[in-house]
Amino acid sequence: MAKKIMRQVIYFTCLLIFATLVSFFLIEISPIDPVSAFARSKGMGLTPEIRQKLIKDWGLDLPFINRYLIWLSHLIKGDFGISTIYDRPVIEILKRGFKSSIILMTFAWVLQGVAGLFLGIIAGTNENSFKDKLIKLYAVIMVSTPQFWVGMLMIIIFSIKLNIFPASMGSPIGVLEQDVTLGDKVYHMILPGITLALVGISNIVLHTRQKAIDIMNSEYVLYAYSRGIGRKRIIGKYALKNMILPGLTIQFTNFSELFSGTILVESVFNYPGLGSLTVESGLRGDAPLLLGLVLFSVIFVYVGNRLCDFLYTFLDPRIRGQYED
Repeated sequence: MAKKIMRQVIYFTCLLIFATLVSFFLIEISPIDPVSAFARSKGMGLTPEIRQKLIKDWGLDLPFINRYLIWLSHLIKGDFGISTIYDRPVIEILKRGFKSSIILMTFAWVLQGVAGLFLGIIAGTNENSFKDKLIKLYAVIMVSTPQFWVGMLMIIIFSIKLNIFPASMGSPIGVLEQDVTLGDKVYHMILPGITLALVGISNIVLHTRQKAIDIMNSEYVLYAYSRGIGRKRIIGKYALKNMILPGLTIQFTNFSELFSGTILVESVFNYPGLGSLTVESGLRGDAPLLLGLVLFSVIFVYVGNRLCDFLYTFLDPRIRGQYED
């Protein structure tokens, strides 16, 4: 057990180093100019003398690998750098964006997981029925539908036409931050959260449906039928755990798609969070903030996959035995 944990720690460390190195290199060869971005954010003139001073102060005249090692050494100490457009520590900006995004992502993640597993099991245990065809049609359509288009459609229907939910922002316009209630935040979160979930449900439905069909046609289920065991008891007691395993895997590995989908949805709804920060830092050339967001996304996805492995140990005795060795 200790060896497996140590191996995962080593893998995680190597993953972080590789991801940050590649991201650092991509920013290096990109047209992003952190000096110009800093000058634009400050509204200051950028004379050759000021440019050269900033380049020297920030170490931009050093070789690429030296700058990466310096950045990595600061990262180990918990220093993510200073945002060039906000002129504040990156870690503070990430914490602020994380508070807004984590509620939205959690709401969408739970909704798509519960609904996806439920619909997938309903479809798979009623193969070729009207319910199965209807659920499959929905999943096939939504799996190929862009999230930003779904978001715009939701705004048109529920904000403009029906006037049920607000079309944008994470809180009422004109209200001070300290006066915004939890109910206001939830109210503004519902529409973007449902938009994220509507698309995310489709993959879970399709995988769970196929697994449910395979299980319902398996030998042990047919044997249970031959012994006179009822259908509901077979599904609930013998087949349910196996049915949800593929959907559970998709649910946790979907963290990367959820994070990328959040970027699009938050842009459509103008929702303040990590997605909006990613778009703004990319458009305005904020390299330190971009690197911080990349690091956060890697950790986010990795933790999701490890949580999936942890839950598998409870659902599948074979995997539990491997961890106990």
